[in-house]
Amino acid sequence: MNLHMEKSNGTVVLYIKEKRLDAHNSGELKDRMLELGENGKIHLVVDLAEVRFIDSSGLGALLSGHKNTSLRNGSFKLCGLQSQVQSMFELTRFAPGL
Repeated sequence: MNLHMEKSNGTVVLYIKEKRLDAHNSGELKDRMLELGENGKIHLVVDLAEVRFIDSSGLGALLSGHKNTSLRNGSFKLCGLQSQVQSMFELTRFAPGL
């Protein structure tokens, strides 16, 4: 997975540099977010500006990241959603920090 990470003021921004977030690459994102949480990085922003498609595996990875940060009293936000991706989040009623 092509993933870029920046840290700023206690927040980690994950830039997903893929057109698709699906079964092929979502496991790596999920593992990276879990690792960050375990290392005390509990404030996450996931930038989806380049993502044009998310399947249920991608949604599951993001939901896992949201759950893990919430359990650690952190924060989880999404940004940069393309219209078709945002529609999927509205349809599933999962929209943390939009």
